[in-house]
Amino acid sequence: MTKKKWLGDERRNEIILLLKSHGEPLTGGQLANHLNVSRQVIVQDISLLKAKNIPIMATSQGYILTEIDPTNEGVTRTVACQHQPEQTEEELLILVDQGVRVKDVKVEHPIYGDITASIMVSNRKEVYQFIRKVTKTKASYLSELTDGVHLHTLEGTSERDLDDAVEALDQAGFLLTDDTKH
Repeated sequence: MTKKKWLGDERRNEIILLLKSHGEPLTGGQLANHLNVSRQVIVQDISLLKAKNIPIMATSQGYILTEIDPTNEGVTRTVACQHQPEQTEEELLILVDQGVRVKDVKVEHPIYGDITASIMVSNRKEVYQFIRKVTKTKASYLSELTDGVHLHTLEGTSERDLDDAVEALDQAGFLLTDDTKH
């Protein structure tokens, strides 16, 4: 049986429907397989959709629609951290174990200014997938550009969740303070 050949706008509309209908991120490979095109075509389609202000985010687990959920009463906080690259898994596990989502990482580059990358991990499985992907691709962590200094946007269901996460980071020695000397 021959797979359907999706063209242009029809394919991009199907990408939106697929992302809406799945409760978890979809990888470029999964979308490409479903739509019978290359992963590069999907990357281009996602760029075109983003240019039309479709709220799609690329995360370490795949693509998601980032439409704001009006029933979500979550709170966010930005925290400054510093640690060595090999401590990234420990840091992320500490945070998700406190019931928060690590939305992103941000560094201040001397040439490019603020650089932000999506992380979007909220449980141990997602942390392990993220770390495995970094290891497999031999990618560098953004914090390696700044001697380990970086910011995370954390999201929790309450201020208490965020307070607990910050306290746990502090106890582990990952919270950047005036006294931090790494």
